[in-house]
Amino acid sequence: MNPPPKDARQLASANIVLRAAREQDFETLYAIDQACYSSDVAYSRAELRWYLSLRGAECIVAELVGRKSGRSQARQRIAGFVVTTNRRLHGHIVTIDVLEIYRRKGVASTLLRCAESKMSRQGIQEVWLETATNNEPAIAFWKKHGYLSRGLLPHYYPNRLDAYAMSKTLSLPNPAYEGEPRE
Repeated sequence: MNPPPKDARQLASANIVLRAAREQDFETLYAIDQACYSSDVAYSRAELRWYLSLRGAECIVAELVGRKSGRSQARQRIAGFVVTTNRRLHGHIVTIDVLEIYRRKGVASTLLRCAESKMSRQGIQEVWLETATNNEPAIAFWKKHGYLSRGLLPHYYPNRLDAYAMSKTLSLPNPAYEGEPRE
C-alpha cells in the first residue's frame, strides 16, 4: 500500500477517480479496513473476501491521481472504498472506509453518491446499513445523507457494542450524475 501524503493539503492538488475494485487491490482494501476500525470490528481477510464475493456485491474505490513532485509520472493511491450488496429492491452498504488523512474532504460522500446512483439505476429502492451507536461522526455522516434510524441492534458487533439499523429510500435514477466508476 502506498503511504498517504505527509500533508493532507496535498490532496487539494489531486483528483479523485472512482473505479471498480480489482483483485490486485485486495490487500490495500484490507489494510484500509484495518486502519479504519478497531481490531474487534475490522473485517478479517476471509470476511472481506466473503462480502466481496456475494452475489450482487460491488466495490468502488476512490483513487487519488496526482503528479509526483518534479516528475511527469502519475501517482495513484486508494483513499477509500465502499462495498455494497443488493437483492431485489434492497441494497446494503457493507462498509465505507476512508483513510483518516482523507476524511472530511468529500471522499466518503463521493463514494456514497456513486454507490447510491448505481443502486438506483439497478432498481434498488431502499438502502440499509448498520453503524455503531458510539460512532458519532458516522451517525452524523449517515444522517447528513438522508439515512434514518430503523432501530437498535443489541450486541451487533463482536465486542457486544450495539448498532443502529439505518435506511434510506432512493429517488429515481439521476441521469445527469457523472460519477460512474471506471472498469
